[in-house]
Amino acid sequence: MALKLDKVNRGPHLSTLVASSISREIAQGRLKPGDQLPTEQQLATTFGVSRNVVREAIARLRSEGRIWSQQGRGAFVADQPNATVLTIDYEALQQANAFQSLFELRGILEVEGAALAAGRRTDSDLSAMRDALTTMQAAPYGSVMWLKTDLEFHKTVAAATGNPYMVQFLTFVSERVRESILASGNQQRSEDLAAVTLGEHQRILDAIEARQADEARDAMRQHLHGAASRVGLAEEQSE
Repeated sequence: MALKLDKVNRGPHLSTLVASSISREIAQGRLKPGDQLPTEQQLATTFGVSRNVVREAIARLRSEGRIWSQQGRGAFVADQPNATVLTIDYEALQQANAFQSLFELRGILEVEGAALAAGRRTDSDLSAMRDALTTMQAAPYGSVMWLKTDLEFHKTVAAATGNPYMVQFLTFVSERVRESILASGNQQRSEDLAAVTLGEHQRILDAIEARQADEARDAMRQHLHGAASRVGLAEEQSE
């Protein structure tokens, strides 16, 4: 069966678009279990992207369990590519209600995660949080680097829970949130907002350092409400 692959539109996450396109081919049966994917060069030419972008897309599909790779042979569709894989379709997230639902899920995870972190954190965890916050302070607000280091801070909080699944699931959800924010361009930008956002993160860190679970929970909840407002979701957030 002929594949229906087209060049992808330019954007901040070309590898996401490439991975989404290949996933669609798998879901619709044009790529079947055991089928070999085209070579990196062939995919790069088809999509109009670099081979590095293709490698990132392949790595993502491999981490999601959709494909497997063997050195010297290439990449192949997994035997059961859709059986146990949690996926959040990139294109679906362009719809406001889908993005809202994902942001809501992030809140459920992170609010309780912050409380757990307050009770379980180590000095090493605190050091990692401080490092992430320092890096955020040096990045231009709303930039790709800012969003990347923002996510890193939240990952350090998740790591402090001591629950490896919390880290994996939060990383998965937060990466999709970050991709959607970058793609939409909806995030407000100003130096005042930078100070507010950094202050919210500092409050989370202070509560976790003090081992105050309730305060950490409240600080994370207030931060996520603020973050929702900054990406245009405030009216849909509930207390």
